Formats: sequence, C-alpha cells, structure tokens
Amino acid sequence: MSARRSDPDLVVLRPQGLYCPAGDFFIDPWRAVERAVITHAHADHARGGHGHYLAARSGVGVLHARLGPVSAQALEYGEVITHSGVKVSLHPAGHVLGSAQVRIEHGGSVWVVSGDYKTAGVREGSGEADPTCAAFEPVFCDVFVTESTFGLPIYRWPAQAEVLAEINAWWAGNAQNRRASVLFAYSFGKAQRILAGLDPAIGPILCHGAVENINRTYRQAGVILPHTLHYEEQRGAREVPEAAQALVLAPPSAQGSPWLRRFGSYSDGFASGWMQLRGARRRQALDRGFVLSDHADWPGLLWAIEQSQAQRVIVTHGQSAPLVRWLREAGLAAQAFETEFGDEEAAEVVEAPAATAPTSVG
Repeated sequence: MSARRSDPDLVVLRPQGLYCPAGDFFIDPWRAVERAVITHAHADHARGGHGHYLAARSGVGVLHARLGPVSAQALEYGEVITHSGVKVSLHPAGHVLGSAQVRIEHGGSVWVVSGDYKTAGVREGSGEADPTCAAFEPVFCDVFVTESTFGLPIYRWPAQAEVLAEINAWWAGNAQNRRASVLFAYSFGKAQRILAGLDPAIGPILCHGAVENINRTYRQAGVILPHTLHYEEQRGAREVPEAAQALVLAPPSAQGSPWLRRFGSYSDGFASGWMQLRGARRRQALDRGFVLSDHADWPGLLWAIEQSQAQRVIVTHGQSAPLVRWLREAGLAAQAFETEFGDEEAAEVVEAPAATAPTSVG
C-alpha cells in the first residue's frame, strides 16, 4: 500500500483540531465544533462543547461520566458508517476502555488516526494484553497518524505480568508490616488495569473517589474488577482501620494531600511509564516506582507503524522529532502536526522528562 500524495489530504490541521475536509468532521478537537469523532475519553482528546460526538460503544459510558449528557452516537468496533461520502470506522487501540483508531476512506485513499494506543501483549504474542480494554488491532492504511508519547529508544516496557507481580509483592510486604500501600495511578485506565492484576487475598483495596467513579463505569461495561472500598473525602475524617493491610489507589493529585492522613503510616509508589527514568521517582520522593504505561514504547510505536503498511506517517504529539527523523531515515515520508494533545502520563509526575533526542535513534 502506498501513500497517494497527489490526492487531497483526508486529515488536515485546523485551529480547532484534526479536520477531515471531505467529511466535514473533526477528530479529538480541542475547540468546540459541530461534529467530533472521539478516539477515547481522556480529557485532552474528549472535551466538552461539541454539537455531536461519535465514539466506540464501549467508551460511551466513560464519555458520559466525564462530560455529562452529551449527544453521542455509539459505533461498534469495525462497523462502517458513511458521512458525506466518507467511510468511517473505529478499531481497537488498546489504550483504555473504548479507545479507538479512526479509519477514514475516501477517493481510494485510507487514513488511520490512532489517537493514543498501546501494543503490550499483542506485539509480543504473549497473551498479556490488558484485560480491561480491547487489544490493539493493526489497520492497513496509506497514511498513519500516530502519537509518540514515549518516542525515544530508551523506552522499552517490562512485561505486564512482571510489573503486576512487583506491585503485589510490595503490597504484601507492607501488609505484613501493617503499613498501607498507597499507589498513585491515573484514575482512568491505569488504575483499572492495575486493579485487574491485584491479588485481593493480600488485603482490602481502597479507592479514591476519582478512581471509584471510573471503576463503576468499567463494571457497567462488563469489565471484571476485584471488590473495592470507597471512602468519601471529608475534612477531619478518622483513620481507616482497614488501611494497615490495604492497597490504596489514588490519582496523582492526592499526593501530599490531607486525604492521605486517614491511612496512617504508609509506603507510596507510582505506576507510570516515566518511572523508567530514575530521576522521576527521586524528584517525587517516592518509595517505589513501577514501570507501567498505557502508551506504546519505542518498539511498540515502530511495530504499529510497520503493521499499518503506511508509507506516510504523521506524528501528532509527544517526543515526535526523534520518531520523525528515524522514519525518514527508514525511507518513509514522515512529518509532525503541532497539536494540543497532552499526556495523562506526564500529569502523573511533577516534571516530565524533556523531549530531547539522543544523537542516535537507531
């Protein structure tokens, strides 16, 4: 499959976001528009104020939980609709519940906008794919629009089972010493992925309200999670008796907050791809750092691009310059779009690493 550079681009950059001129709709726009196709419900990709939303059926519940009663059309993975002569379908991205790649076909050309994605378990064929969302599926296309959150060769994730075993062992050790284990993780996606891999026999699992609200939506979508306890955030609340042997899941914003006092003596940890860098944990004075990301690592990015068979690649956000340079050296037509997409992983640490590239990215 080759890129059709002579044809009009199916996706262009507008002040509102990524725009499909042929279909007159936007993908994950950051300004209010009439028609928005949403790849997933993280705040930088799904914003309020749009007239109409199109999203994967499994992600509509989270979309409503985060944005309220918006006008949203649900589409099954692989289902094709035609709008203004443009064929649109959504395909699993493996990022979080309901995350999707957007396939656009018009005039004999096919583009895929991937949003955010992870390939863990799929690329290795290890069977360790995230059980809380549909696994990433490669989609053939002429042009592949990709993220590059961890677009440096230093980022190579350990096996998911290995990281979850480390978390359980840390929790069990703390429980034996009657200390709570406070684990900071992004409330949507990361927290539920961790929950699915915990051993409830170790002790009770307590969740911050931000995490428990999303847990409820996941359960309503049929995702199996262990039993969790939710404690309301109240000023002057007493310590929680169960905390001595508990694992407490909380969003990064809870770090250092009065809310943590109720758990008495505790050990704290962070689950994020940024934890692969030693300095990230040290800057936050954490006891433990667990390398677990809901984004593709460097090998995962290259694998996804290769699997798409695209000869043209557009990088939307993250550490884009090294990836663009590597792809060009590999003979692909590559460029970057300056978007307003952020990174929920970067919000998990006080200071995300600078997007600097090594002298060689081979």
